Amino acid sequence: MLTILLIRHANCDHVGRRIAGRASGVHLNAAGRLEAAILAEALAQSSATAHQEHLEAIYTSPVERAVETAEILAARLGVPVRPALGLIELDFGEWTGRSLEELDTDPWWRQWNEQREATRIPGGELMAEGVNRAMAELDRLGCDHPNGTVAAVSHGDIIRGVLLRYLGIGLDHVHRLEVSPASVSVVRGGQVIAVNWQPGGPLAHA
Repeated sequence: MLTILLIRHANCDHVGRRIAGRASGVHLNAAGRLEAAILAEALAQSSATAHQEHLEAIYTSPVERAVETAEILAARLGVPVRPALGLIELDFGEWTGRSLEELDTDPWWRQWNEQREATRIPGGELMAEGVNRAMAELDRLGCDHPNGTVAAVSHGDIIRGVLLRYLGIGLDHVHRLEVSPASVSVVRGGQVIAVNWQPGGPLAHA
């Protein structure tokens, strides 16, 4: 069965401050590059000590901060990086580039955070559309790597949404899951094995 390491991209200056969305020119900052390097080393050591199956490939969202994270991981783990459009960030439409402080006064933003299933981002998409796209991508990986292990580098809301789908929980409950930058969540054969693991903590049974 397929094992997927769902990895959120490492830190950039926008995290916790501003909506980066699909905007170009948003790169990992120094802290993010260090996080990715630490994660890469932890995954390499975990694989070696636990005799895990070889990681076959790293698939990544085409957004720069995700690609940069994937490339740092790949350099240490010795596996190819492959583009996966289905892992792309949500289309944040009119909210792209706006600060979270600014959005806190927007009633539509509050509604979107309370009713993720039904609320469309202005000029963008429903969260369900982004999650459906990611799930279709992961299904394709299951066909390409039926008994393998792959990494999928994506974005916080996409990964939370995917985990909720596997858990059979509605997207309105998205804030019940924490998915930190440079964290790993593990799905094996459609079963959620670990959520939001970061170096320094046990990788559950992954």
